[in-house]
Amino acid sequence: MNDYTASDWASIFEFNGLKTFDDFWQMNAQWYEEPNKRRGGWSGVARCELKLPEGGTVHAFLKRQENHPTRTLLHPIHGVLTFVREFNAIMLYRKLGIPALTPLYFGVRSRDGDRRAVLMTAELTGYVSLDLLAKGWATMPKARRRAISKAVASLLRQIHDNKLTHNCFNPKHVFIRMKGAEAEARVIDLEKTKKLIFGHDRELRDIRRLIDPVMPWSKTERVRFFREYMGVDKMTPAARAEWKRIQRRHEVKRKSSAKRSKH
Repeated sequence: MNDYTASDWASIFEFNGLKTFDDFWQMNAQWYEEPNKRRGGWSGVARCELKLPEGGTVHAFLKRQENHPTRTLLHPIHGVLTFVREFNAIMLYRKLGIPALTPLYFGVRSRDGDRRAVLMTAELTGYVSLDLLAKGWATMPKARRRAISKAVASLLRQIHDNKLTHNCFNPKHVFIRMKGAEAEARVIDLEKTKKLIFGHDRELRDIRRLIDPVMPWSKTERVRFFREYMGVDKMTPAARAEWKRIQRRHEVKRKSSAKRSKH
C-alpha cells in the first residue's frame, strides 16, 4: 500500500521535517489517549502541534500502531491493522461525500517482523462532541437542540443511504459545529464501518446508540430525531412500525444490562 499525503499539507510537513514514514513514527507528541496494549502490540493517539511556514501553528491527531491487528473474514489469521481499516473507511466516506475526518498522512511499514501504521488527521477545529453537548442539553435553547438533532439525523441517513453502517455511532463519535442557526455534523472512528448487505438490523443498531440514556433527549425529541432520519413530517405507518421495533430492541438491551449489573 502506497503512502498517502494530502497535497495541501506537503509544504507544512516539509517545514516540520516530516519527510518519511519514520519521521512521523518518531514524532515527539504527547499522548491524547494512552496506548492500548493488547493482541501482541499497541496503538495510541497523540495530539501534535505543527508550525506553519507563514507563521503560527496548527494541530492534528497522530495515530500510531504496531501489530495489534483485527481479524476479519478476509484476513482471519494475520488480521488487518486497525488504522489501515480506518484509513480505507475515511477515503470511502470522502468519496461518498459523507462528512468525517480529513486525512493528512498515512503509511504502513514492516520492521523486523512487526507491522506498523501511521495515520494523521486534521483536528476538527470548532467542533464539539455530541456527548459533551449532552451535558448542557437541559439548558440549551430549543432551536439549537433541534438544529443539532436535524444535523445528526441527516448525517446518519447519509451513511445508511450509501449502504454503510458505522457500527459505533454513539455521541462521543459525533461532532457538531454551529454556523449561525444551523448545525454541521461529522463522524469519527470509522474503522468498524461495514457495508450493508442483508437486512437493516445494523442500521437500527446505529440509531439505538443515539437513544441510549447517554443522550438526555425527551420522548418528543427522540421521535423528532427519528422522523428527521426517516425524512417524514409525521409518523407514517411504516415509520411507526420501525420506531416500535427500535424501542423493543432498546428495552430488551436495557433489561439485559440491568440484569447483568445485579450479578
